[in-house]
Amino acid sequence: MVTTDPDKHEQRLLLRLQRGDEEAFTQIYRRYKDSLGYRLYQLLKSETLAEEVLQDLFLKVWEHRSNIDPTLSFQAYLYRIATNLAYNLMHRASKERAILAKIIQGSTELYQHIEEQLFRKENEALLMLAIDRLPPQRKKVFIACKIEGKSYKEVANELNISAHTVNDHIQRAMQYLRTHISTSAGSYLMVAIWLMQSCLTPT
Repeated sequence: MVTTDPDKHEQRLLLRLQRGDEEAFTQIYRRYKDSLGYRLYQLLKSETLAEEVLQDLFLKVWEHRSNIDPTLSFQAYLYRIATNLAYNLMHRASKERAILAKIIQGSTELYQHIEEQLFRKENEALLMLAIDRLPPQRKKVFIACKIEGKSYKEVANELNISAHTVNDHIQRAMQYLRTHISTSAGSYLMVAIWLMQSCLTPT
């Protein structure tokens, strides 16, 4: 820093401050608090933050009082500390906002995933309940074709019935499920039924 011709009264105050004189510290605080507070407010745009940084600044002045050079501009020294503290606060706040945004985004995505999983499981349970209400033979045919993925021909051979009968069971089962689910579940299950209806063709 450039050597100046400091105020003699201030110089005496700084010498007393170096020795731990609390009254000298109080006088210096009163001398600079308004101008420093205004500078901090310009940087931080918040009276609360400006006041907090101002208190932190003078705490550092007291803790490092032995390092003060009374022959140099004390005002420049204070303004440099104030500016550094304000920029550090803004940088930290920016990082914290970024971290918070990531946490919120992650929490939202997790919540949506859990919600979708619960919705899917609930509707799958409704679908299985509806399938369970089918007549025994129709239920057996439907599960074999639409859930286990077997062809109509395979199921016909296993149950010793014709492929035409398998197709009839499937069509009647689909009609029942569409009617039942359309009044008790919703679009998700209707899509599931459509997918099951279209996943296999009679062979």
